[in-house]
Amino acid sequence: MSSTATISGQNGISTHVDREQLTKNLLKAAEDYHTKPLWAQMARLNPPLPNPKCHPHVWEYEKIRPSLLQAGELITEKQAERRVLMLVNPSREAPYTTDTIYAGLQLVMPNETAPAHRHTAFACRFIIEGNGGFTAVHGRRIQMQRGDVILTPTWNWHDHGKDGSGPMIWLDGLDLPSFVHFPVHFVEHYADPRYPAKNVDTSASPLVFPWTRMKVQLDAGSGESTTKGYYKADGSEISRTLGTSATRISPGKSTPKIQETASSIFHVIEGSGTTTIDGREFSWKKYDTFCIPSWHEYQHHAGDGETVYLYRVHDEPMLKSLGFYRYNGQDLESLVS
Repeated sequence: MSSTATISGQNGISTHVDREQLTKNLLKAAEDYHTKPLWAQMARLNPPLPNPKCHPHVWEYEKIRPSLLQAGELITEKQAERRVLMLVNPSREAPYTTDTIYAGLQLVMPNETAPAHRHTAFACRFIIEGNGGFTAVHGRRIQMQRGDVILTPTWNWHDHGKDGSGPMIWLDGLDLPSFVHFPVHFVEHYADPRYPAKNVDTSASPLVFPWTRMKVQLDAGSGESTTKGYYKADGSEISRTLGTSATRISPGKSTPKIQETASSIFHVIEGSGTTTIDGREFSWKKYDTFCIPSWHEYQHHAGDGETVYLYRVHDEPMLKSLGFYRYNGQDLESLVS
């Protein structure tokens, strides 16, 4: 390309000028008026493939748990409001566990109250350990059992508590990263520590998915692995933004390979094994949590001699409602609207 350009002045006389200097002048003028050239960032803004910023990572429960329990001794529930260690993706800052999902390990100690509040964000909770814990969601007090999935729909008053001895720990999953792009999230605090609530039959509550019930469904499945989603009574997703599922993998077996625009957070309910993510092996065991960002091909492998059960939080409902969901091998013409 020539280093000079020819321009015509008002008198019609052509003048040869330095093209590089003209380009600098153009970009400076654009910046002065708060504009930027798309052509300089076309590849970044229009990549050939999905390009999540987050990376795969495993959070080892046995290493994190001591710090969480120490927080129970040092940080009161009044100081914390919610005593949580956020699972922050090494490639980003909070609230990103994946680019679209936030996860954290929450602790409630005996006779404590995590005070009542409500918020725009949707939350789902997987109970990891403990007995005697409960959550009260908009007037319905629900007992927590290990492996249960408990929902906190948007704008429902909720508080948490713990009876008996020992800690109560669960995995929170929220759609908080969405509110970085949609700045409409806020929290309202209730006047008292607890919102008035009555005990309900946990097994009959639409907000609870007991592990005992899900495990029966998974064990009834055939093949090397079985996956079942958690759905409302009418068959719809648990929320407009996040969904959940559980997977059983037979000893020494694997799940099919998956590559999709959805991102996922997995928690190991039982067993140990590995997940191959874009050709790299990640090891995990019972109680660990790991994430798989969008468009990373993955496959789970159960260790020999033990059945593996995994819990998954994902963003498929949001992506599908927006028309953003796709998977490798899909007929791309089916995406045309």
